[in-house]
Amino acid sequence: MSWIREIHEEDAEGPLAEAYEAIARSRGKVSNIMRVQSLAPGAMKAHMDLYLELLFARGGLSRAEREMVAVVVSVENRCAYCTLHHEAALAAWWKDGDRVRQLRGKLAEAELSARELAIASYAQTLTRAPSEPGEAGILALREAGLDDEEILQVNMITSYFNFVNRIAEGLGVEAPPEEVEGYHY
Repeated sequence: MSWIREIHEEDAEGPLAEAYEAIARSRGKVSNIMRVQSLAPGAMKAHMDLYLELLFARGGLSRAEREMVAVVVSVENRCAYCTLHHEAALAAWWKDGDRVRQLRGKLAEAELSARELAIASYAQTLTRAPSEPGEAGILALREAGLDDEEILQVNMITSYFNFVNRIAEGLGVEAPPEEVEGYHY
């Protein structure tokens, strides 16, 4: 549920019904973050296309690195919805819930490789103050072994989750346990 009217799957028609069907096929079910966008099915579809490209496309960052960025940004923004969803996804990749929960604290104290720490630090800094990382932030990512494609991915995934966190928090999107479980990772 959210603070605005939503159209649920059983009441959807036309482009919205098609969008819901595509989402359920690719992700396993329709999430509340998509359902809250039901009054704008074209935007919902574009949003899902961007999500799938940024989080699931081949090449560049690993799936775990992508999910780690999602968690770091969502924790920084205090977005419970996205934090819970992407902690679950990251735990599926890392197979270590304690390590995932460490991302809620100081990154320097988390069990992260040098590459992971560079990625997480950049995402956190870009979220806090978009102009702060500057060229030095890019150089730190290069020094950690990232190429320009991967750097672009870190930046775009960070930016994407700042966008989605604001949808979730700004519209009161909830993440009860049954809503967080059951997705295709």
